[in-house]
Amino acid sequence: MQTITPFLSIDSQTRHVSLDARAPEFYQNPNATYAALHAACPTFYWQEQRMWFFTRYDHVNALLRDRRFGRQILHVATREEFKLPEPLEHTRHFDAAEAHSLLEIEPPEHTRLRTLINRAFVSRQIEHMRPDIEALANRLIDGFMKDGETELLSSFADIIPVTMIARMVGIPEDMGPQLLKWSHDYVGMYMFKRNRADEDAADQAAREFSDYVRTIIAERRKSPRDDLASHMIHTEHRGQYLSDDELVSTIIVLLNAGHEATVHQIGNSVRLILESGLDPARMFRDEAATERTVEETLRLCAPVHIFDRWCIEPAEIDGVTFKRGDRAAVILAAANLDPHTFPDPLTFKPERNEAVNLSFGAGIHFCIGAPLARLELKTVLPLLFHRLPGLRLKEAPRVKDVYHFHGLERLDLQWDAP
Repeated sequence: MQTITPFLSIDSQTRHVSLDARAPEFYQNPNATYAALHAACPTFYWQEQRMWFFTRYDHVNALLRDRRFGRQILHVATREEFKLPEPLEHTRHFDAAEAHSLLEIEPPEHTRLRTLINRAFVSRQIEHMRPDIEALANRLIDGFMKDGETELLSSFADIIPVTMIARMVGIPEDMGPQLLKWSHDYVGMYMFKRNRADEDAADQAAREFSDYVRTIIAERRKSPRDDLASHMIHTEHRGQYLSDDELVSTIIVLLNAGHEATVHQIGNSVRLILESGLDPARMFRDEAATERTVEETLRLCAPVHIFDRWCIEPAEIDGVTFKRGDRAAVILAAANLDPHTFPDPLTFKPERNEAVNLSFGAGIHFCIGAPLARLELKTVLPLLFHRLPGLRLKEAPRVKDVYHFHGLERLDLQWDAP
């Protein structure tokens, strides 16, 4: 096995890779490692994670759509069949909250839940939120513009996505800080650095989050409003309504996924644009240029990197044979760097128009909040660079140790104050 870096070793013959995901040199700049993997073995067995990973664009795109793989397997099998351990007692509240999550379930349950909420997230409906997003962004900028500096995540990026998704669902906006805390603790279950303390924090957050959502459900049953929570409660699909447990899982996943990744992406995008040295005015000169710029930032610094799948039916991909019960994973961020699809993949080119990035996934689990996230990015990024002349980094950005998410701990900025 050839050592590429102190944290990465590759055996190209067996396609086995040893990669320490906790190494700061990796999670601070994962794209460099992905480039090395593309060059040596884009399909590889990650020894520490004990499963096969795919990074080629075509493989990732196809596997996400392949119905021989699914986000779960217990809908067609038993724990005994694959000798799967029983659920952990200390994460029972988290497991209950995830039991009906759109991210985890498969058809027909997934189809029923997604059908009920899909209409609210289609682009033509989301576009109506543009004035509200713009007004909120301007109000936040008004609050710090005269200071000539800010830490952008806490003063801006954290606030906009959680406020907008809370409005959609029907959660009071003053719950924003609490939603953020619950969400940060909750998604700790998905991190590679997860330990018992992370699991305990996630379980407590799931319990408190679920209890709060149940109060919202009870209120909307009695007094429906023009919000997504009321719509999900009172709309039937083929004669069926969502149960309270399904509503809890769905609302939690919407609140989490509706802002967590977008917070990271606002910070990642601003950093990428500033470090590129390119002219922001040109990037945001019109709607078409803005859209291309946003898509290029999503391609080059995706906020979510990995999704895994269970093999439901025997399959073979790129010479790797999977039997029922095996697991496979895709690295979305690496697929966005496939040199066969994106020439000169590590270079930021706002004018690119080569392929759709896979940052929001593909197939039936394509991110339902993608239209909202894209609208938020297309709205707030031009505003920041237009209203804060001479915007620049005050100090080197700090990357969070949250792999397989990718985001910043802090983003301290300066500009020419009026």
